[in-house]
Amino acid sequence: MQKKFLFLCLILSSCTVGPDYEQPLFFTQPEIENALDLKTPLHSPYIISPKDFKDTTLNQLIQKAYKNNSNIRIALTNLKQSRASLRITMAQAAPNLDATTSYNYLKESQNVESILKEEYYQAGFDASWEIDIFGSSRRQTEASLANVRASIENLKNIAVSLEAEVAQTYINYRTTEQLLKNAKESLLLQENIYKTVQEKYNAGLADDIALNQARYLVETTRMQIPQLETQKAAASNSLSFLSGQLPGSLDNELKKNRKNLITDIFQFNIENIYQLPAEIIRQRPDVRIAEENLIAQNALVGVAIADMYPKITLSSFVGFEAIQFSDIAQSKSFTYNLVPGIQMPLFHFGQIRQNIALQEAKKEEQLITYEQSLLQAATEIKNAMISIAQEYNRNKSAHQAYEEMQKASQLTVQKYNQGLVEYSQVLDAETRRISAQTNMLQSNSNLYSNIITFYKAIGGASKVSPAK
Repeated sequence: MQKKFLFLCLILSSCTVGPDYEQPLFFTQPEIENALDLKTPLHSPYIISPKDFKDTTLNQLIQKAYKNNSNIRIALTNLKQSRASLRITMAQAAPNLDATTSYNYLKESQNVESILKEEYYQAGFDASWEIDIFGSSRRQTEASLANVRASIENLKNIAVSLEAEVAQTYINYRTTEQLLKNAKESLLLQENIYKTVQEKYNAGLADDIALNQARYLVETTRMQIPQLETQKAAASNSLSFLSGQLPGSLDNELKKNRKNLITDIFQFNIENIYQLPAEIIRQRPDVRIAEENLIAQNALVGVAIADMYPKITLSSFVGFEAIQFSDIAQSKSFTYNLVPGIQMPLFHFGQIRQNIALQEAKKEEQLITYEQSLLQAATEIKNAMISIAQEYNRNKSAHQAYEEMQKASQLTVQKYNQGLVEYSQVLDAETRRISAQTNMLQSNSNLYSNIITFYKAIGGASKVSPAK
C-alpha cells in the first residue's frame, strides 16, 4: 500500500500548473530591420568598441575600472545573493532530514489512563517532505533561476555602462586637454600680435582702438585657460573615481600619451553600423533583464495557482526508543513510522484567487516593461546611427573650414604687418580661426563620443549572432 501511495505521488508530481513561458513577439524581424535600416549580415559582425580607438591608456583605465569600480563589485554581490536564494529554493523542495535525541517524562493525570510509559528515551531521524504534485516548488525554482540570469545580465549591463562612461570621460579629458593646448598656443600668437600693434602704436602708426582690441583678444583667450584647467582636473578626478581610486591618482598615467587621439579623425567603414541582425535589440543586457523579470513573474503566477490545490506531505521517524537509556541501542528498541498527510484549502479561496489576480497583474506590468525596453533599445540604436552618420558629414566641413580660416588668418596678419589692412580685420580673422579650430576639435570629439554611444546602445557585445 505504501509503495502504491509513493508511486502515485511521483506520477502526480510530474504535473505543473500555471502558464509556461512563451517569448512575446512585439515586433517582427522585417519590422525591426526596416526601422533601423539594417542589412542582415551573413556572418557574425564585429561591433566597433572603445578598444578600437587603440589608445593604451584608455584600455588600461577600462581594466582598472572593471577591477575596482564599486558598482561592479555591488553587482557581483547581488549575483552571489541571487545564486544563494536559488540554492535555498531548491533545498526547500527536497525532503528534510533531522537527527533528534530526546528524553520524555510524563506525569499521568489521575483521571486519565495513558497508554504511554511515564518516561522513555528516543534517538533517531525525523524526515518530512511536501510532495511537489502541482509544481509550486518547480515554479519557485523557475523564478529563482530567472532572477539569477537577470543578475548576470545586470552585471553585464553595469560593465557595458561603466566601459562607456570611462571612455566618454576619457574623451572629455583629452578634448579639454587639446582645447587647453590650443588656447595656450593662440595666446602666444596673440601676444606676439599685440607686441606688433604696441610697436606701431608707439610709432604713431596704430590708434588706441587697435591697441585696445589687441589687448582684448589676449585677455579673452587668457581668461579661458583657468576654466579649461578646471574642466581637465574634473575629468581626471572622474576617471579616478570610476577606477576606484582617489582624486589625482591618475595624473601621471594620463600624461604618458605623446599624441592626443582627439587630434585625428577616427576612421572606420560607416556601413558596418548597419550590418546587424534584428535580434540585436533583444540581446541588450537591460532588455534581457526585463525579459528575465517577465519569466520570473510568469512562474510566480504558477506558484499562486498551485495554492488552490491540495498539498500532500510525508513525515516519518526512524530510530530507537527505550525505557532505559542503556537499552536504546538494542535491536528490539528499533522503531519507525510513516505519516502521510493532505491539506486542502477551504475557507480562504477568495484570498488565493485575489493573489492569482495580483500575480497576473504584476506579470502584465512586466510584459509592458519588456515591450518598453525593446522600444527604447531600438530608439537608442537608431539615434546613435544617425548621430554617427551626420557627424561625419559635419566633420568634413569643420576640417575644411578650419584649413581655410587658418590660411586667411595667417594672410591677414602678414598684410597687417605690411600696413595693408586695419587691425580690426586681424581681430576678425583670428576670432574666426579660433572658432573654426574649436569646432573642428569638438567634431572630432563628437565622433568618438557617438561611437561610444552606439557601442552602449547595442549592448556592448563585441560579437552578435546573425539571424537564422
